[in-house]
Amino acid sequence: MSLYIGVMSGTSLDGIDVSITDFSDDQIQLVAAETYPFSEQLRRDLHQLIATARTHLHQLGQIDIALGHAYSEAINQLLDETQIPANHIVAIGCHGQTVFHAPDCRYPFSMQIGNANVIAEKTGITTITDFRQRDMVLGGQGAPLVPAFHQALFHSHNENRVIANIGGIGNITILPKDKKNLVSGFDTGPGNVLMDEWYQQHHLDLYDANGDWARDGTVDEELLDILMMDSFFGQAIPKSTGREYFNLKWLANILTQVDKAIPAKDIQKTLLEMTARSITDAITTYTEDTDAVYVCGGGSHNEVLMNALRKHLPGISVETTSKLGLAPDWVEACAFSWLAMRTLAHQAGNLPAVTGARKPSILGAIYPSNINS
Repeated sequence: MSLYIGVMSGTSLDGIDVSITDFSDDQIQLVAAETYPFSEQLRRDLHQLIATARTHLHQLGQIDIALGHAYSEAINQLLDETQIPANHIVAIGCHGQTVFHAPDCRYPFSMQIGNANVIAEKTGITTITDFRQRDMVLGGQGAPLVPAFHQALFHSHNENRVIANIGGIGNITILPKDKKNLVSGFDTGPGNVLMDEWYQQHHLDLYDANGDWARDGTVDEELLDILMMDSFFGQAIPKSTGREYFNLKWLANILTQVDKAIPAKDIQKTLLEMTARSITDAITTYTEDTDAVYVCGGGSHNEVLMNALRKHLPGISVETTSKLGLAPDWVEACAFSWLAMRTLAHQAGNLPAVTGARKPSILGAIYPSNINS
């Protein structure tokens, strides 16, 4: 067995996804996976840091270390539950928590926290993090990085596929069945982030389970038109974005342009429609012969959102990645375990056709374990 651990906590801040994946004999096999909740204090600290984009260095350092401990505890808990010894794991690939993504500034950067020194020391396992920055040094967006994994796991010679990941931010990977055609992919805009934040303003829960609140709402077409006029949606690819751009402040500014009161659940339904429309517009704009769309990420559990995708993609099958053999909750965590494997093998992890980088590159910073010392 060749076991790797992947760790992912996305912009939705709904928990820490940990997977154990076996990459033996050129196969990709999920061995175990679980989601572990953030402590309420850590979730609040992360949300405030991301939402305000402001902090003191002391606070940033504390959150970075605290998140490293939270990742370590989640990893060790899964190892305990599966009774897999730490020395059976080759490495951990940890995406970290994105707190700011700035691909278009003078010195492009993407900042993920969750201290890898803590993870390597507390787990005793070599840890690989900071996957995005090398791509950005080469002129790339640093995101999305999962399309290379999508290609390795989900490519079909018989079907033109799109993998739609709907986390906090949405992104798609276009997988032509003819391997002569390049794989492409990019961020499409808000996935769950605006729906989640709007829901949290009106309810005690973190998200609209199954889209039940939105289900009772009505799309406000005037608001939807204004939302869809944002320049990001028409921006040429490659492109990426994050919560530092699409957030409640962005939404509040747009709501001031609508000269009427809109019921809260109608805004929720309109935000859901914006997510669906931005994803399906991206698919129809950049690929003309899609046979099937496979959805992963938290949005795959939103029944109303899935139905909206199907409505806008008539004649195209829309399912979750479960149909391809990997449950939608674990695709991204598995992707970062795969990227860790690529790093240790001195193989490139980025796709320049996706990110816009000048060339393929080995990604990630390696924090060796002391397990054999």
